[in-house]
Amino acid sequence: MDFDDDAQLDASQVEDSRGMPIGGMAFGGGAVGLVGLVLALIFGVNPGHIIGGDGGGGGGAPPTGSLSSKCRTGADADQSDDCRIVGVVNSVQAYWKKEFADSGADYTVAPTRLFSGSTSTACGAATAEVGPFYCPGDKRVYLDLGFFQELHDKFGAKGGPFAQAYVVAHEYGHHVQDALGTMRKVGDSRQGASSGSVRLELQADCYSGVWAKHAVQTGFFSKPFSSADIADALDAAGAVGDDRIQKSARGSADPETFTHGTSAQRQQWFSTGYDTGAPSRCDTFSGSI
Repeated sequence: MDFDDDAQLDASQVEDSRGMPIGGMAFGGGAVGLVGLVLALIFGVNPGHIIGGDGGGGGGAPPTGSLSSKCRTGADADQSDDCRIVGVVNSVQAYWKKEFADSGADYTVAPTRLFSGSTSTACGAATAEVGPFYCPGDKRVYLDLGFFQELHDKFGAKGGPFAQAYVVAHEYGHHVQDALGTMRKVGDSRQGASSGSVRLELQADCYSGVWAKHAVQTGFFSKPFSSADIADALDAAGAVGDDRIQKSARGSADPETFTHGTSAQRQQWFSTGYDTGAPSRCDTFSGSI
């Protein structure tokens, strides 16, 4: 994964709230429990749908902090985790902006908000243990960079820069679904092997693969991704399958409680997006998955 050294980064697409004092955060524990939250929300969307309430918060953007001064070019993205996230966010949104425009539609840029520990969102209060998520209420992706170490330590993923890119692109897949109205298809079907929730998550995986196919065309990367990069994405996708997480946590998997799909399904749908490069091939809401 190699950025074009001369690519110009737009740090305004990434808000940095790390280190900002945020009071009254309490997410997890109680009757839901941390493990349940992780199972339900990892690479997820709208935590308010899980715990109830819109939580208030969200809203105005925090300052970009040092990002605007240190994340200026692709060369910076090759040297810094923070700037790599900026570069990936820029590339993913450049792709979807063009894709929407080609279809005669407008794409609204959605910021990623980096946080540490806990944060307030329009979907409720959240802590880092939830994992990355997209909040439709304020149209932001939320990410604690410490999650990527957790992905390696707790879920057994090899990690690597492209595993991070896969996660970010998946979350922006939810923003695309939000813009297209696809989220309404989930309704109350939020658990089960063929549930609307699983179909929504697998489609976001597919959209992540579609972006990966076209990423070099956005001008942010110097060359197409390598087979090793794609292998890192597939490894990350497999690490967060419902079946693998549940077996690791409690020794067995219960398909009736699936919310994101199996490891094999997540890998399959990322591959479908990457192999075809066509968003139209990401229709997980028709037929079997």
